[in-house]
Amino acid sequence: MFFEENKNKMPTPEEALPGRETPLQVEATHFVNKNSIKPPYPAHSEWFYVGLGCFWGAERVFWQQQGVITTAVGYAGGYTRNPTYEEVCTGLTGHNEVVLVVFDPKRIEFTQLLQVFWQAHNPTQGMRQGNDRGTQYRSGIYYSTQEQGRLATKSKDLYQLEMHRAGFTEITTEVIAAPDFYYAETYHQQYLAKNPGGYCGLGGTGVVCPPVNL
Repeated sequence: MFFEENKNKMPTPEEALPGRETPLQVEATHFVNKNSIKPPYPAHSEWFYVGLGCFWGAERVFWQQQGVITTAVGYAGGYTRNPTYEEVCTGLTGHNEVVLVVFDPKRIEFTQLLQVFWQAHNPTQGMRQGNDRGTQYRSGIYYSTQEQGRLATKSKDLYQLEMHRAGFTEITTEVIAAPDFYYAETYHQQYLAKNPGGYCGLGGTGVVCPPVNL
């Protein structure tokens, strides 16, 4: 079966599950800060997605940052429309588990959030993060503007130098324009606030990411 043998390999569009036209019904209020996890967002805000392993722990890292307006978890980067968690876990959607981050650039810069991203996980592991294996656990930055894309690429290059100095291999993080984002089920949203003892497999390398010189 594809699921058993090739979960670490991206499916082709032909192999991917078809999904559905109707989006999942998701509670719109952030469990922690009570802001909306759905647009419209404040006019002055910016947003992007990141993938850095299981999205439960990854989301908590970002909602704790001063200047972050709201966060949500979902699926992006694959082929299946409006997938369910169970479908994503088969490896047959191509989607990554990602965190949507909406932030106020006057309170926290995008480059600061990139530092948080790099230092919160190991970006050299390909289709896994720790013991979590599969395409849904790959490292990725999905930018919403060309300037974000430029800064993300520059940050990746800087961090690669630091990772090499520390003895790590090549960074496997994909840096691409934000694809369609599909909200994950409500029980996944802000999961570790609702379940403080829940699983979190997130772990950084201890390598500090230098700031990007604008």
